[in-house]
Amino acid sequence: MLDLLANKWSALALGALEDGPRRFGVIRTKLEGVSPKVLTATLRRLEEHGLIDRTVYPAVPLHVEYSLTDLGRDACEPLALLRHWVVDNIDRFPGSAVLSDPRANVGS
Repeated sequence: MLDLLANKWSALALGALEDGPRRFGVIRTKLEGVSPKVLTATLRRLEEHGLIDRTVYPAVPLHVEYSLTDLGRDACEPLALLRHWVVDNIDRFPGSAVLSDPRANVGS
């Protein structure tokens, strides 16, 4: 489970869902730089581990939304604390100019 949560895209995908259910395209927009293939694999792993739900709405075109489960919401709290710690201390990291990427603000 730690490997899953420590993964960059997993943590950012959970953060993207903190404010409520989202469609794939919205999540992908929030996670600039993630490929559709990687995001699909990430969302599947999060769903398999019970951190998110995938809901399919029978409409044309097909409408799919992802949302946090109770377990996923519980995981977001420590991940948000970690994101805030990174933001608060970014200038203390060697090479911090490279690390200060606006995409790190997902979910904050």
